[in-house]
Amino acid sequence: MSDEKKKLGTRAPLGVKKTVEAGQVKQSFSHGRSNTVVVEVKKRRILKPGDAKPEAKEEVKKTEAPEPAPKPKARKPEAAKPAPKRAESDAERRERVARMAREAEDARMAALEESRRRDEKAKANAQEEEARRAEENRKAEEEAARQAEEDARKAEEDAKRAASQPAQAAPAGKAPVGDDRRVKPSRKKEDKGRPAPDRRSGKLTVNRALRGDGGGRARSLAALKRAREKEKRAQQGHSGPREKQYRDVQVPDSITVGDLAKRMGEKAADLVKSLFNMGMMVTVNQNIDQDTAELLVNEFGHTVKRVSEADVDIDTTEDVDAEETLKARPPIVTVMGHVDHGKTSLLDAIRGADVQAGEAGGITQHIGAYQVAPKDADPITFLDTPGHEAFTEMRARGANVTDLAILVVAADDGIKPQTIEAINHIKAAKVPMIIAINKIDTAGSNPQKVREELLQHEVIVEAMSGDVQDVEVSAKENTGIDKLIEAINLQAELLELKANPDRAADGTVVEARLDKGRGPVATVLVNRGTLKVGDVFVAGPAAGKVRALVDDRGRRVKEAGPAFPVEVLGLSGVPAAGDAFTVVENETRAREVAEYRQGVLDKKRTTTAPMSLESMFDKKGSETISFPLIVKTDVQGTSEAVVNAVNKISTDDIEVRVIHSGVGAITESDVTLAASSGAPIIGFNVRPNAKAKEIAKRDQVEFRYYDVIYHLTDWVKEAMAGELGPEMIEHVVGRAEVKQVFKSGKKDKAAGLLVVDGVIKLGLHARLTRDDVIVSKTTIASLRRFKDDVKEVEAGTECGAVLEDTNDIEAGDMLEIFEVEERERVL
Repeated sequence: MSDEKKKLGTRAPLGVKKTVEAGQVKQSFSHGRSNTVVVEVKKRRILKPGDAKPEAKEEVKKTEAPEPAPKPKARKPEAAKPAPKRAESDAERRERVARMAREAEDARMAALEESRRRDEKAKANAQEEEARRAEENRKAEEEAARQAEEDARKAEEDAKRAASQPAQAAPAGKAPVGDDRRVKPSRKKEDKGRPAPDRRSGKLTVNRALRGDGGGRARSLAALKRAREKEKRAQQGHSGPREKQYRDVQVPDSITVGDLAKRMGEKAADLVKSLFNMGMMVTVNQNIDQDTAELLVNEFGHTVKRVSEADVDIDTTEDVDAEETLKARPPIVTVMGHVDHGKTSLLDAIRGADVQAGEAGGITQHIGAYQVAPKDADPITFLDTPGHEAFTEMRARGANVTDLAILVVAADDGIKPQTIEAINHIKAAKVPMIIAINKIDTAGSNPQKVREELLQHEVIVEAMSGDVQDVEVSAKENTGIDKLIEAINLQAELLELKANPDRAADGTVVEARLDKGRGPVATVLVNRGTLKVGDVFVAGPAAGKVRALVDDRGRRVKEAGPAFPVEVLGLSGVPAAGDAFTVVENETRAREVAEYRQGVLDKKRTTTAPMSLESMFDKKGSETISFPLIVKTDVQGTSEAVVNAVNKISTDDIEVRVIHSGVGAITESDVTLAASSGAPIIGFNVRPNAKAKEIAKRDQVEFRYYDVIYHLTDWVKEAMAGELGPEMIEHVVGRAEVKQVFKSGKKDKAAGLLVVDGVIKLGLHARLTRDDVIVSKTTIASLRRFKDDVKEVEAGTECGAVLEDTNDIEAGDMLEIFEVEERERVL
């Protein structure tokens, strides 16, 4: 075992010889970049014919030893073996490997350098080719432009020559004199040695461009145009800065910095910087006044043009239509008169519909707008106004938009206060009227008496030699309706009513309300133009876009012409009844006008009234009790009427203060406001939603629902009287003069009195005055005449009295005795 281990330890290690050597290679990239990496160099072994494996030779010898030598004739003679090579040492082998690595690296670097030179040469050739093509294109364009100018000049000269010389007849087969017919040169010119580009050969690739195999392509016209513009800008930049443009800038009362910069054509940042230098820290979206804006405009060299904010608003009075554009339109007729004289019933008879039955208490609460088309007659637009005194503003508004007024007077009732008021409104509006004497079928009717009563108010009917038409009608029996329509048509023909339907519409908001399902809805009466679905409009402080148009019978229509009443959907808010309705060109203009009008309303509401002598000495002082109310109604006109009605109930002791009034259902915000202010909520034809009821129950807010204005005002009077409490009324019983003062006990004093007037009674209230100034209020504690206690002392006699809780008594004072009566207060 030991011998074997020793032999194994001394034996050379097994394995193949190392054929891989380490080395470094430097890589070069574009744009001057390079990198060094470590690589392995693998050596290839070359076996020559004489390099046989020694192991194989030894094995052959061992196998051939016991055999006898073969015969010489059986074997070919072996070739002479070369002399064995000397064994290569490790140092020589390493030197040879290093030399081979260096040779490989030198060859690779030479190849890279050759490739780089080839790339640079190809790139230079491509640039030269591109420059040559650009120059050729430019020369070709210049040549074409020069040729075109020359052709135009020659054509002009030929035209002048032909005009100056008379035309001569040309012989057959020859062109006439002056006919300069030349053979047009071919549009395809020779390409000066450059072959025409083949468009079918595909797009130009890098390889084809470097190879140069006829794949060159000319620059596009867009590229040439960009190059010329770039050269032009460069030339202008060298010549000097662009000349600044100065403008006329309109400066309103208030404007943002950003809007002013747009009008000036300047950068907003420059304006902010200039304002900062002035000591004003503002942003781009902040408003500045007109004086500051004027300073900025002058600083930047522009011209100021002052305008007022009122110029933003729309003024339709200056917009007058030409006479040839006017066409006939239906008349607008307003039905007016005293309450319960049959206005709505008469309109029902004309329309053939039952409107009055739907009104609460049989009283019209809103302005109704309807268009009626009688048989064999032109259409007529009717406005039905309320007759109650609280709706004065609504009735006046109806008179201002009408062409003709029908004054309804009951034959059995005659002229009433609201009838007189309606007559005054009609005269103020300067519109013709027709007297409709209604209820001629009732007992006690006297139409002649009505005509005579109208004389007191300077209304003379035709039956009494006047110029006002009168018609006897009965709305209940449909009597005289045809005569009334005939009278309306006759009056309309005399007025010659015309309007231009082919223009943007403008009209008047007759009524407005907040509908739960449709949002803000306005009843609009079109004055002129045609209102269409999709029109952008402004109505008072509200703007919008017409989403839908609904006529008086609930049908959807696509457009509404002059004197046509429609409900408009698509408003941003609820306008006031009587506001102007105008179609504008775009939404920006509508929003601008609406914001201006809303600002005017806010300013009017928040600005306090100026102090005057009347307001300084106003009888409503600090002792006046305030009675808060919140009013919610179904339409805007009713809201105005209710607020005016409750304000008239105010007295010197208590006044109504409507802290909020609006249109639509009672909401949570209304209940919250009522809870914080302690005000009851009046709902006129409206009800609260579920959330509002829940909050009201929790906060104990009072709801009052009404649909007739009489009942509403009666409750307000009772509530205000209850707030004041019972009325205390004083009745003076007697008066006495203090003649002498005596001591009564240790502290009290007794007064010797002479009863001047009335009687003095024990236990009554008394008022002690000195020089007509009240000294104290007291009561009669005890009353004596001589030494006897008495209950009362009559005038002309003397007595002694002890006054309770007062000792400030002097001779000459006057004592006034009175009784206090408690009476229920009535407003």
